[in-house]
Amino acid sequence: MIELRHLRTLLALAETGSLTLAAQRLHLTQSALSHQIKELEARLELPLLDRSARPPRLTQAGEVMRGLAQRVLPLVDETLNGLRDLAVGRAGRLYIASECHSCLEWLLPRLRHYRRRFPAVELDVLSSVSLDPLPRLLDGGLDLVLSPDARALPGVVWTPLFDYEMRLVAAADHPLASRNHVMPAELAVETLLVYPVPRARLDVFARFLWPASVEPARVRTVESTAMLIELAALGQGLTVLPDWAVAHALAEGRIGTLRLGNGTGLSGTLYAAVRAAEADLPHVAGFLAGLQRA
Repeated sequence: MIELRHLRTLLALAETGSLTLAAQRLHLTQSALSHQIKELEARLELPLLDRSARPPRLTQAGEVMRGLAQRVLPLVDETLNGLRDLAVGRAGRLYIASECHSCLEWLLPRLRHYRRRFPAVELDVLSSVSLDPLPRLLDGGLDLVLSPDARALPGVVWTPLFDYEMRLVAAADHPLASRNHVMPAELAVETLLVYPVPRARLDVFARFLWPASVEPARVRTVESTAMLIELAALGQGLTVLPDWAVAHALAEGRIGTLRLGNGTGLSGTLYAAVRAAEADLPHVAGFLAGLQRA
């Protein structure tokens, strides 16, 4: 029944006190402005303007409508401005989580470049290693999920970021450290350091040990990638991490790394998952493009 143009017309008329000035403010002819007022009066079945007064003034019903316009129009304008900012990348929200726990440590340094390009975007990274993020992506609680396991989900698109190899990490003086590769049976007498997540989500179990029906002598859970590397370097056990996550410690000579198996090793691809309906928003597409270049 009531349209925004009606509210803008009444507010302009009330603020200018003149049909002519109100029409000029709204870039309408005076005839078109008068027609809008008469149209709304017909819909409401109430007079909004006392035309016998000089200048014309709002009736009681017109004052009620002016109050509505003063409350509603600023909120509408603020919302529309926000949507325009969202459409060009000047605003937005990007809540990020990962199914690949070491990936967050790879991601964090890259956020500085993104922040320079999109300073107004609300950015947050959820770092809990126990988080199961994909359901929260689907229900709108998250906006981007990093994962090594792309799977078909309605309304979700996956962008490949880079390939990597999982490596066994041992202290530099560990007997295995000088080896080129390791076989599953050789880990049956070792302590394996892993993230505190279900074993089915760990490649070393799902893709290396379990197919060979091998269990480590001991499994110890560790919260962070940095601590996994440090404990392995101190000879407290072995761990399996992506090659890029251990490159710095390897260059320092504190650890050695081995290929898993005597073939091509255990490789993977890191993907970013976003909702398909929002994949083309500038602040989302810009983030993905930045990760692919990194």
